[in-house]
Amino acid sequence: MHFIRIKNLETIREAAGEFIRRMNGHTVFAFNGAMGAGKTTFIKALCEQLGVTDAINSPTFAIVNEYRTAAEMIYHFDFYRVDTEREAYDLGLSDYFDSGALCFIEWPDKVASLLPEHTVFVAIVEQEDGSRTVRLSETATHS
Repeated sequence: MHFIRIKNLETIREAAGEFIRRMNGHTVFAFNGAMGAGKTTFIKALCEQLGVTDAINSPTFAIVNEYRTAAEMIYHFDFYRVDTEREAYDLGLSDYFDSGALCFIEWPDKVASLLPEHTVFVAIVEQEDGSRTVRLSETATHS
């Protein structure tokens, strides 16, 4: 288990860089955290650090956004509005996961049984001082 601290928005790029260094070849990341914890903001910072130059925003209504860098594809999922796992399955979710592209997933509990075995679970927790703690684990834990 690894911990990364985000002191404030000015340090989010540094935290994203540290996260990327700790990805260790994994491609599927399930982000948990309370509403407003900063999941989308952190994923945006990750995408920017990875070289995405397109607009990066929450895929809440589209469910999945696709980003390109010079070297790879990134899929950003937001399952907040998904009512059933079947709905996500019908999107071809396993094809995304098996593609080898980076997959960043918000609200993964909505599709828990569809997540691949190699998923890295990421918990973002807001601290009393307003900073965030990012916890990476290869086993599911909830904040």
